[in-house]
Amino acid sequence: MPHITRRTFLAGAAAAGLTVAGISTATASPGIGARVNKVPLTREEHRVIVVGSGFGGGVTALRLAEAGVPVTVLERGIRWPTGPDANTFPRIDAPDKRILWHRSNPELFGRKLAFEPYTGLVEAVAGENMTALCAAGVGGGSLLYQGMSLQPSRSVFEANLPNELDWDAMDRVHYPRVARMLRLAVAPDELVATPHYRTSRIFAERVTRAGLPLDKIPMPIDWDYALAELRGEMRPSYTDGSGALGVNNGGKHSVDVTYLAAAENTGLVTVEALHQVTDVERAADGRWIVYVDRIDTTGDVVENKILVTDALVLSAGSLNTTRLLVRAAAQGRITDLPDDLGGGWGSNADRIYLWTSIEDSFGAVQGGPVVYGSKNWHDPHAAFTIIQASIPSVYSVDTRSTVMVGFGVSQGRGRFVYDSGLDDAVLKWPRDGDAAIQNGHIDPVARMIAGPRDVLMDTNTVVPSTWHPLGGACMGTVCDLDGRVLGQRGLYVLDGALMPGNTAACNPSMTIAAVVERALDHIVARDVGVVF
Repeated sequence: MPHITRRTFLAGAAAAGLTVAGISTATASPGIGARVNKVPLTREEHRVIVVGSGFGGGVTALRLAEAGVPVTVLERGIRWPTGPDANTFPRIDAPDKRILWHRSNPELFGRKLAFEPYTGLVEAVAGENMTALCAAGVGGGSLLYQGMSLQPSRSVFEANLPNELDWDAMDRVHYPRVARMLRLAVAPDELVATPHYRTSRIFAERVTRAGLPLDKIPMPIDWDYALAELRGEMRPSYTDGSGALGVNNGGKHSVDVTYLAAAENTGLVTVEALHQVTDVERAADGRWIVYVDRIDTTGDVVENKILVTDALVLSAGSLNTTRLLVRAAAQGRITDLPDDLGGGWGSNADRIYLWTSIEDSFGAVQGGPVVYGSKNWHDPHAAFTIIQASIPSVYSVDTRSTVMVGFGVSQGRGRFVYDSGLDDAVLKWPRDGDAAIQNGHIDPVARMIAGPRDVLMDTNTVVPSTWHPLGGACMGTVCDLDGRVLGQRGLYVLDGALMPGNTAACNPSMTIAAVVERALDHIVARDVGVVF
């Protein structure tokens, strides 16, 4: 069943005697049920609503709750509980319905996928010259990301992010706070020395041989789980490379088991899964209206909700936060939004290479998720990072292939533009948007690491894509540094949409979380009890 439109929502609300800016709670009458295909219509009021449960939403929920503020978190996806020998997540080499969000573009990883509809993990959002990928599920992108938790250096941070963020405070307070919450740790030498991690050692040797910097990458992982797998105490999940779409055994400190778990434990935070936000609107009294489809795991609508709130925090990720706001502006539901809304969008210069080695055998089994990286940050205006990521074994055959991933400080920018025919905001990305950093820096260094005899296939030449969408409601042009949307009291953007198109040669999670930690310090001090 398709989602119910705002017009049907309002017609149903009016017939049920509801006012959009009122304070009562009601359910649609049987007569309204016929109007909306027997889907009940419910209206509720909340003090704070957070849309999305990834890094931005998780940090926001916890810090507001700690300040005594009740928070409702709306997440379109499901919970993905893990534990030893669980089978929660799909394997990337054996995809099933769990991999794909039911309204996703069906082309993923360069091929068409046809599954029965399901509220799966990944949504592919196809735009002009770019397909951007985002997560669905309680915990957001932290469910899927490999876990690389990189803090940029001072020079790269200050060259690419607003200086008003204050590097010294971020370095002293906010990045360390995130590191503690995620319990970051690098892979122990005991693990890296095992046969399963031969690929990681080869990458490290190649990087060193090329005269490039080499570091172990901090990860939100209890590495004892991987060691336990090698002892045969649980089925492989880390040590066979199968955790690219989520780690089944647990031990990964994703947002659902860190920030959100702590938030729910306060008793002030309610996480509502399978709640798809379709529209947002400014009410006549200045509060915020959120239109929600409560869905089942096939994506069918089982209830419509109209929620009214004093404060609305959009943390649905760069793609979906931006799409909600651009649609609201185009349809006149939120007036006077900043002119740069939808702009400043970047891909973090993502490149994914399939690396096939003639020189070395990587082995039939590759341990993961990420051990080493090369941080090429000497030029802060052209800084980039390259890491090696394992791929799952297929029939225990050594394919002599693995993956290298690069990302950096591209200056290319795109824009989301409203398309009335689609009733959606569509990404417009310049064909050569990342060419300078990718072709001039990332690509030659990746090939230097591989060496002259090995083969690198740039997957972006087949399907230009990014796992790291950033921008669309950027700090400085659409929001202030604390995520307050300019000119819109009580409306906040606290996620990747706030980032100015890149996160300083690092994958985004650590910086998004640290920026939101900083923002919540200020919001709690200045807005709680005043704005909401």
